[in-house]
Amino acid sequence: HYFIQSNLRTLGCCWSVPVEPSIMALMKRISSALIPQSYQVCRHTVEGNSAAAVVSSGVMTSPSPVAAHPQNKLVDSFKRPHSYLRISITERCNLRCQYCMPLEGVELTPKPELLTTREIVELAQVFAGLGVTKIRLTGGEPLVNKDVIYLIESLKQIEGIDCVALTTNGLTLARSLPDLLKAGLDNVNVSLDTLIPQKFSFVSRRPESGLKKVLKGIEAALASPLKSVKVNTVVMKGVNDDEIQDFVRLTKNDPLSVRFLEFMPFAGNSWSNRKFIPYTAQIEAIEQRYGKLTRLRDEASSTSMNYSVEGHVGNIGFISSMSRNFCGGCNRLRLTHDGMLKVCLFGKDEVSLRDILRNTSLSQEEAHDVLCDVIRSAVLRKKFSHGGLEGIQSELHRPMILIGG
Repeated sequence: HYFIQSNLRTLGCCWSVPVEPSIMALMKRISSALIPQSYQVCRHTVEGNSAAAVVSSGVMTSPSPVAAHPQNKLVDSFKRPHSYLRISITERCNLRCQYCMPLEGVELTPKPELLTTREIVELAQVFAGLGVTKIRLTGGEPLVNKDVIYLIESLKQIEGIDCVALTTNGLTLARSLPDLLKAGLDNVNVSLDTLIPQKFSFVSRRPESGLKKVLKGIEAALASPLKSVKVNTVVMKGVNDDEIQDFVRLTKNDPLSVRFLEFMPFAGNSWSNRKFIPYTAQIEAIEQRYGKLTRLRDEASSTSMNYSVEGHVGNIGFISSMSRNFCGGCNRLRLTHDGMLKVCLFGKDEVSLRDILRNTSLSQEEAHDVLCDVIRSAVLRKKFSHGGLEGIQSELHRPMILIGG
């Protein structure tokens, strides 16, 4: 019964079609009789090879068996536990950054197709029950969502969630910070790609005055009791690679972590090799001015290779998604604003959790059981590296703003 439910989408069925209780009961009896026990998905635990079973083109196949992790139920076939969920709470943004949003903009999703605030909290509770301990709110720009404070408060009350973080462009951070802190926000990441007003306007397609607001937000965050404040900088050759050393200077007197991201390809962001600069070249540019960097010890699941700079209070890091992936320790899942679960940023496979949640033929308990099974199955099907795609620079993915930064 649960195996069939968790694979309805693969079989081409639609969750929005009501299923009579009598049919549901019949499905359960048929699945119990016909599907081997090793392929059945239990309500609360993964047994044997269950959720690893996949239906594709009418053929049922199974990867190598993986035992359930004793302390985390979301473990993929490469034995990677997943405890970090990134939730996009809006596709709207008050900037139009070139690497994130196409020049012509994006077509907004009809409101009925978006997750409601209540649904976001409910799904977060399901993920927490599966071992997720950290949630990051993204967008779009999450601070344009009028319910962001309520969301943070609600997420902090979920048993098992140890950390609630936020990624923002910082434009309204200084104004929002008091309420964010009161709600219980733990960490904040600010996306900032230039320290030059004219260049800020060029990259963000918005007025130069925005830069001063972002810097004010970072300053306020550093003076607050937040546990961690980071700046994320996408490095693009010929755009801001001449500012790398200036960004490092921000870590001189403050406990700030500046992380340099390699430029990644997404639909509409005009990615090309001409704009790409690998992290090794970034390190060389920094060491020319600041001397030899000292490698820091990173967590196994860290996306960033972190370094200290002699005489600096803060540190720097490099997120080398293109030239040296960090997939081996990946512990992240993504939930889009329209309720799609993505197990890999670059993977094209998605499954709608929204449709299951809204299936009126299921009770809340049944819906949660099905959600658990579908999430486990998706995680077990996760590829080892970049969604299994080769040469991701030649692949088109939907715009970053429609995935969640």
